[in-house]
Amino acid sequence: MKMAHTCVRVKDLDASLEFYKKAFNFEESRRRDFPENKFTLVYLTLPDDDYELELTYNYDSEGYDLGNGYGHIAISTNDLEGLHSKHKEEGFNITELKHLPNVPPSYYFIIDPDGYKIEVIREK
Repeated sequence: MKMAHTCVRVKDLDASLEFYKKAFNFEESRRRDFPENKFTLVYLTLPDDDYELELTYNYDSEGYDLGNGYGHIAISTNDLEGLHSKHKEEGFNITELKHLPNVPPSYYFIIDPDGYKIEVIREK
């Protein structure tokens, strides 16, 4: 077995696509439109990775309550400081670099247009 995809529901598909493509270089791998049921599914992948992030756009939604159960998804990078600087320069909503007790800085969070947190971690 292996993980297939993670779904997040988005209120503005274009804004979400722009965010994920600009922030992380996600590429659209496939799209499934269901206008009769008023929703679209867009699957995104990172270069050299087949795991998918599914953006679900329901045409009539005004947004979603994230609740207190959702934590984050995580994306690893071999240039944590460089990507952090890029995200800061481009004006994304990010935290400062963070660390666990007795460990050097190894992660930060970036927030997507719907308020979902993405943890950016140093690649192991």
